[in-house]
Amino acid sequence: QVQLVESGGGLVQAGGSLRLSCAASGRTFSNGRMGWFRQAPGKVREFVAAINWRTIITYYANSVKGRFTISRDNARNTVYLQMNSLKPEDTAVYYCAAAPSLLGGNYYLYSTYEYWGQGTQVTVSS
Repeated sequence: QVQLVESGGGLVQAGGSLRLSCAASGRTFSNGRMGWFRQAPGKVREFVAAINWRTIITYYANSVKGRFTISRDNARNTVYLQMNSLKPEDTAVYYCAAAPSLLGGNYYLYSTYEYWGQGTQVTVSS
């Protein structure tokens, strides 16, 4: 059974930092990619960042480029999202996602990812 377990969310002041972790179990995604999406109240789930596991190519939404960094630890089968210079508009539930193959679709599409975590709340106060 594949599981993605996120951790690291919390409450932080604007300008602060948080690091989210997503530990995968049950399989590896060495031929695919993992990513982060977020969903604020009343809004659709949106793409934040993704990483191709084997090549370590990364992708970012324009709204987080230069502030967030996605990385992965192959030995731990874990992906991270380092979030710096946080803004109140970054407040959302953050979801980890995984796709077993790079052929399943574009990195920014919700439908590309087969597996999802339960989400972790990030709240940025002004």
